[in-house]
Amino acid sequence: MTTEILQKHLLEALKKALTSLSFDFSLLKEDLKLEIPPNQEMGDFSISCFGIAKVLKKAPTIVAQELASQLNLNKTKFSVFEQAKNIGPYLNFFINKKIWFKAICEEILSKGNNFGFSNFGKNKKILVEFSAPNTNKPQHLGHLRNNFLGQATANLLAAIGYKSIKINLINDRGIHICKSMLAYKLWGEGKTPESEKIKGDHFVGKYYVLFNTKVKENPELLNEAQKILEQWEKGDSEIIALWQQMNKWALDGFYKTYEKIGINFDKWYFESDTYKLGKKIILKALRKKICYRREDKAIEIDLSKYNLDKKVLIRADGTSVYVTQDVGLAFLKNRDFKPHKSIYVVASEQKYHFQVLFKILELFGFKGVENCYHLSYGLIFVPEGRLKSREGTVVDADDIISEIEQLAKSEIMSSDPNISPIEVSRRAETIALAALKFFLLKFTPEQEVHFQPKESIAFEGATGPYVQYTYTRIQSILEKKPAEEITDKLIDYKILGNPEEVAILKLLAAFPGVIKESAVSYNPTCLATYLLKLSQTFNEFYHKHKVLKAENQRLIKARLVLIQAVAQVLKNGLNLMGINVLERM
Repeated sequence: MTTEILQKHLLEALKKALTSLSFDFSLLKEDLKLEIPPNQEMGDFSISCFGIAKVLKKAPTIVAQELASQLNLNKTKFSVFEQAKNIGPYLNFFINKKIWFKAICEEILSKGNNFGFSNFGKNKKILVEFSAPNTNKPQHLGHLRNNFLGQATANLLAAIGYKSIKINLINDRGIHICKSMLAYKLWGEGKTPESEKIKGDHFVGKYYVLFNTKVKENPELLNEAQKILEQWEKGDSEIIALWQQMNKWALDGFYKTYEKIGINFDKWYFESDTYKLGKKIILKALRKKICYRREDKAIEIDLSKYNLDKKVLIRADGTSVYVTQDVGLAFLKNRDFKPHKSIYVVASEQKYHFQVLFKILELFGFKGVENCYHLSYGLIFVPEGRLKSREGTVVDADDIISEIEQLAKSEIMSSDPNISPIEVSRRAETIALAALKFFLLKFTPEQEVHFQPKESIAFEGATGPYVQYTYTRIQSILEKKPAEEITDKLIDYKILGNPEEVAILKLLAAFPGVIKESAVSYNPTCLATYLLKLSQTFNEFYHKHKVLKAENQRLIKARLVLIQAVAQVLKNGLNLMGINVLERM
């Protein structure tokens, strides 16, 4: 019996009890939904009676009492629960623990890496657009939050049945790109990443920083950069060749970073392509008088009646702005995928930009604008303050990963000084990425994050390495017993049932619901919080109770199955966050 079937039995029993009360199901606004109470004294499952009470026109507490009485009269027909009890306006079910332990553990071990997954979003496509780096600088800590949030959101949506399509828009054109191009043209002296022994994106980024330093001394450089943009859009061969070379350097660097952090995409778009379609769409809207041409020849749209400002869509010199390519890309994605929903993972700084974009798309007749969603996330601060790319004060992604890896190596070596250098590096990389990803995902997307490297890498506390260590700890127990001791079908589940075991059981049962909640709310924090709770609950259990040295073989076998189920759920949850587990730490 699976958890889903178990809950189905409870709901069927509840519906029969409601029928005996002459309940009109057609008047119920929401489906009956079981939840897991916050503590064991309140039962194993519960249901709110407020909605039911409105239909019956009775007080919720009275309804809960009547349903509890009716269910207890018929409980012999429904062997999965032992008692129904009302606590205020809530109806609570107390489950037969033998049946429940057996149902949960066997379902987890049979489904393995797929436990918790569902078909909720079957036959629906969701686009998750994230990362979107500029090819004038390396990715930084803020990009890491974007990458990890986008990947985890896409993973979670796929886990509940959606066809989740990961998209990356490379911002490879515009005035910011031309600034680094101009700096290289003036001061590059023919140097290359290879000659300087530096990663391509870092090499290009040096010239972006250099431009912003030089422009303070010579403001005329801004006009020169704008001229390069005009030449680029007109197809000047020399400028295009320089652009292609510098773009390649930057992209080569990006690819290495993505491979390092385990990020991949299903579709790549480039702003250098999408802006052309954006221009065509805007010129079509101009002919329809949806937007207008100013006296200086710039094309603008007035959104003031929608509590937004006027917005330039194409500059006076004919060059494009960000919104130009965003309009083009929206139409391209719709044409290519016809998605159920299109999610943009972009920092909260761009909230207004997306309000403007979505309104423009609506006015332009874009089909599906109501399904466009800006998944906004807060800024990241480091001890020195806010990240600033143009001043060169950012924390580069590659540098922070390297720093966390060094911290992880120190932790590993302190506990096992005889470990081989190769194994140290392998474990350190896995632990470092777990530390970074978990730290940045444990905060809700809208929260600002104050990043603390040493805090993130700790093996205790609310960290990724702590959850990894809990998984590893279980594996070290399991490896001391032959496999047949764990997979034996004759497990005596009724021997389980102390408060710590029941607490684990309830958390395991909640996992599919946590995945769904995290996915539909686009909030991996729900999953991170759950994994911490499950890890803490297991460690509390293990502190109080023996597994391999339990009182008898029956209890040893039952507890081995239970902790194996815990390990599987920890692994599944971490994998959805883009984090790998380690058999040894």
